[in-house]
Amino acid sequence: MDSSVQHQPRIAFDAARILVDVSVADAGLFAWYCDQVAALLGPTYRRDLLATRKELATSQRIDVRDVEGGKWRVRLEDVLRTRPEVSEGLHQLTLAARVRLPRIG
Repeated sequence: MDSSVQHQPRIAFDAARILVDVSVADAGLFAWYCDQVAALLGPTYRRDLLATRKELATSQRIDVRDVEGGKWRVRLEDVLRTRPEVSEGLHQLTLAARVRLPRIG
């Protein structure tokens, strides 16, 4: 039995940041991530991830990454509030995606 306490707002924040990073990454990483998110949260999340990827690629806004990340943070907080059983899975997916992202700098 795991006795660790999970801070859902932090899990949502970290997941949203990584989600935005993955959404501008190469197609292979993005496809893997979409599959993982859809398996964890449901197929509608795949569609929404595709919309985010398109928005990040086409928007002229300089703050598009912040806007998309903020929208996802709120959405993920909501899902964690209503489905707390996915907290650990989302946290593990965030960690797995982070190590797959290319290092910059």
